[in-house]
Formats: sequence, structure tokens, C-alpha cells
Amino acid sequence: MRTRVIRTAARAHKPVKTCVATLLLAVFVTSAVGCASTKGFSSANDLEAHITKSGVSRLVLPHAVDSEMTEWATLNVPLLGSDSHRLGVLAERLLAKDGLGITYSRDNTGTAREVFDGREANCLAFTNLFVGLARHLGIPVHFLEVRDIESFVREDDLIVHSDHIAVGFGPKHQMTIIDFAAEPGLKYRRITTLSDSEAAALYYSNRGTELLREADIDGAYRWLVDAVRIAPNLSAAWVNLGVAQRRLGQTEEAEASYRQALVINPAEFSAYQNLAALLQLLGRGAEALELLRLGDSSSNRNPYAFLALGDLSRSNGRWEEAERFYRRALRVMRDNAEPLAAMGSVALHSGDVRAAERWLRRARKIDPSDDRVEILVEAIEQRRQSDSKRG
Repeated sequence: MRTRVIRTAARAHKPVKTCVATLLLAVFVTSAVGCASTKGFSSANDLEAHITKSGVSRLVLPHAVDSEMTEWATLNVPLLGSDSHRLGVLAERLLAKDGLGITYSRDNTGTAREVFDGREANCLAFTNLFVGLARHLGIPVHFLEVRDIESFVREDDLIVHSDHIAVGFGPKHQMTIIDFAAEPGLKYRRITTLSDSEAAALYYSNRGTELLREADIDGAYRWLVDAVRIAPNLSAAWVNLGVAQRRLGQTEEAEASYRQALVINPAEFSAYQNLAALLQLLGRGAEALELLRLGDSSSNRNPYAFLALGDLSRSNGRWEEAERFYRRALRVMRDNAEPLAAMGSVALHSGDVRAAERWLRRARKIDPSDDRVEILVEAIEQRRQSDSKRG
């Protein structure tokens, strides 16, 4: 596939799926993963009819534009010229200081209207506005999920796996990608075309995950139920719904949601990992370990999955296996205290206190308040006291 990339502002990540390591609490996803459907709608009215028919509790059309917005686009983008050139002009005017001056805001999942008014957006919100305006200009663009850009960040008891959303134009073999925005030189290998209904469901799912992060579980649940109603084939939304259900104490419903995500997409790592966390909490440890191993893959770059596997192996006395998983986590995130502290625990178990202290020093430089670091500090101190008594 040959692609032409129009890069816009700052790098844009979108919160996505993940698993929990030691806390055994599930996390959330907010992007589509490997969905086969590419069905679009011929008009905004068709999408509105679809969402209404799905029985949602509230109607939101994320990429809908109104007369004020379309007038702005008509004044700022030439009527003549190639579609690719006009797309570039639209991107430039959306970001220019003398245009809309949109800036990147990770947690701002707005509708096209909200972005137009507030001038802030994450990648999904920017894409909502761009798609709405481009289609008004007669350019048939579509939503893209880009999995070549991803990151993993812990936020309290949630682990946020961020994917990326961009705009696609043209056939797959010669596609133009409008990206808000990746680093120069990125090669696009893992992209999926999203239908309008899936893109709308992503908006609902993102809103739900934002409320999860704010501990408004009831509010999150309502948005996430709507997300799976709009796009029942969106595995990510099912994982997120399972997180909300788990936190509401609906363990049977949460298990069903995770399993539904796996039916839709057997490669959905976060579904394996969140389901395993739930099963372990319910006392079904053997099944949980089997699921985690089944979900493990050389293509899985979620370091918290490797930490979870290492912790399970360690709890069952398989320290060599635990070390292998911890090293895999370390290879993915060398600048994080958790895998360093985990390696220190392995060294301490083997009796090499000096090696454990070296791992501890490296971990402390990054985050001295990390839970694993504090546990390692206490373990080393207990070992010193024990050795002193024996001496």
C-alpha cells in the first residue's frame, strides 16, 4: 500500500484498551480494533436514523457540521484544485493561528461542533471535525484507526492503552492519510477503515472512559451501553463496558461483555487480560492463567500484560518464568519503575541482594513512590535484618 501523509499538529493519542497488572482491576478501551465492517452512510440523516434505531439513551452525531461551520470551510478552502490539495489546505487552516488555531488536548473528545467552538481536540475529536467539513466540501474521506502509534500509561488503578485515529482519503493501494499527528517517518502498516457508525460509537466509548477515569461509574455505564448498541461489532467498546460493569459489581455481565469482545475479535488482548483479572478475583485462578497465556503473543506490546503474567507465574512459584515476562515488560518500557522493581524482586528471591539493590536504585530514579518500588524497599530491608540476625 502506498500512502501520502498530511501531518498536522502535535502527536495525538487516544485512550484505549488495556489490562491490569497487580491490582486485578480491569481497564478500558476506546478504539475499534480489527473490525471487518467498513459500511458507511450516504448522509448524516442515515447515520442519525441508525443511531436512533439502536435505542440509545441520548443522540449525538459526533461529526455533524452546521451552517456556520460549513460557511467557514467554504471561505477557507478553494473550490478548485485536486481533492488532495484541498484536504491539505483544510488541515492547514484548521491549525493555523489565523485560522481556527486548534491545539491538541488528550482528554478532549469533542464533537465537531465542540471542537469548532473550543479550539481543542484529541485525535478523534479533530477527525470528527475534519471529516464533517471535508465531506461538506465534496471530498469522500473516511475514518481510520492507526495502530502503529500506541502507548501505555498507568493512571491510578487504570492502565491506558492509547491508539490513534486519523482521516483516510482514496483507495487502499494509494491512500492519503491526514494525521493529527504522528512523528515524521512513521510507516503506516496497521490501519483499519472504520464505518461512520463505528466512529460514532468510539465517541460514545471515549466519553464513557473519561467518566470511568473520573470515577463516575453510573455515567460511564450509560455511555458505554449506548456505544455497543450503535456498533455491536466494536470489540473495544465491549471491553470498556465490561470495566464499568465490573466496577458496578455486575461480575456476570462483565464476564459476558469480555467474552463478547473475544467473539468479535479473538486477538483483542485487553479482553483476555481483563477477563483473566476478573476470573482471578472470583477465585478461578487456573482459568485466568490459561487465558493470559492464550492472549499472550509476540505482537502484543502491552508491558502491563507481561507484568501480569510475571506476577501470576511468581505467585505459583515459577520464578524463572516470571523473570522472562518481566524482561519482556522491561524491553517495552525501559523508563518505567515497575519492570525494574519487578526484576529486583527476582534478584532478591535468588539471593542476590546486591543485584536487587541495583535494580532498586534504577527504579527509584524514575519513581520512588511506585508501589512495586516501595514493596521492594521493604523486602530488601527485611532480608538485611534476617541476614544480620543469622550473622
